[in-house]
Amino acid sequence: MGDGKKYVIGISQGDINGIGIEVIIKTFLDSRLLEWCSPVLYGSSKTVSFHRKVLNLGQFNFAQSRTIDRIQPNTFNIINCWEEDALVELGQRTDIGGKYAFYSLEAAVKDLTEGKIDALVTAPINKKNITVEAFPFVGHTGYLAKQAGVDDHLMLMCGQNLKVGLVTEHIALADVSAHVKKEKILKKLAILNTTLIKDFGINKPKIAVLGLNPHAGDEGLIGKEENEEIKPAIGEARNSNLFVLGPYPADGLFGSGGYDKFDAILAMYHDQGLVPFKALCFNSGVNYTAGLPFVRTSPDHGTGFDIAGKNIASEDSFREAVLLAIDILRKREQYGELIANPLRKIEIAKES
Repeated sequence: MGDGKKYVIGISQGDINGIGIEVIIKTFLDSRLLEWCSPVLYGSSKTVSFHRKVLNLGQFNFAQSRTIDRIQPNTFNIINCWEEDALVELGQRTDIGGKYAFYSLEAAVKDLTEGKIDALVTAPINKKNITVEAFPFVGHTGYLAKQAGVDDHLMLMCGQNLKVGLVTEHIALADVSAHVKKEKILKKLAILNTTLIKDFGINKPKIAVLGLNPHAGDEGLIGKEENEEIKPAIGEARNSNLFVLGPYPADGLFGSGGYDKFDAILAMYHDQGLVPFKALCFNSGVNYTAGLPFVRTSPDHGTGFDIAGKNIASEDSFREAVLLAIDILRKREQYGELIANPLRKIEIAKES
């Protein structure tokens, strides 16, 4: 990834009964990552040691600390967020697993919002077993947005050659149509365009927008959302100098391979975007939360209770989440330098 600053990457450990700690350990068994970042896991050294022993993962060394200012730069660090022994029941959804998942996330986000770590990579949680009052959300993103004081954000799935953003996220399919509104689409397009420029270094992003209905509504024959909401949003986005095309039928765009002509795709709902994304990028995709003042990534899989403790979970997606966080931090620094020095931006444009 080249030379440069070594970033402090915070990691929340996720559900202690799932595969989160397994993929974290496997990722950082590759010591080359320590050349690019100083990883800090918020959790429990006892829990990590338990997983290491059960999974027979060999020599995984780490340093322990109580606070971020005492971490070591050239090793894997664990900040102990609790001292008691946590009961690990691999593959089981338990209240204890949810409680400690929240403790880990809470501590990591506190240091993140205070600027003590550079980015956060979150291991998977189970949304049903975090029952604390401070977490009335269906996942990480709502909690992170609240802590950041942000009203809107974008779930952006990132693969090597594919980026898919969502207008709606974790809502029932029956409710999607009511949320597909011009204003909402415009907000998501604005966030997507900005993040492609600022976080991915794409100077003039080209974005495809999917329709909601089969055949993108077929000129109003199948649903009204395309004509009443999606097309007007695309038109206004173009008037704001965004390079936006569509609406495209989802099956046609992905089935024909036409997605690779765009820098990103904006889907209307969760499965419309994630089914093709995971089919094309499974085990290597990353979930990035765009629109936050800080960098947060996560692997594109869940807790994996069905394979927990079997030493068969792939670390590929988690490793990619760490690498993407580092890359976005670098891109943001480069963007800041370009904004501060417009002449340099002109020089780069001439060279390209």
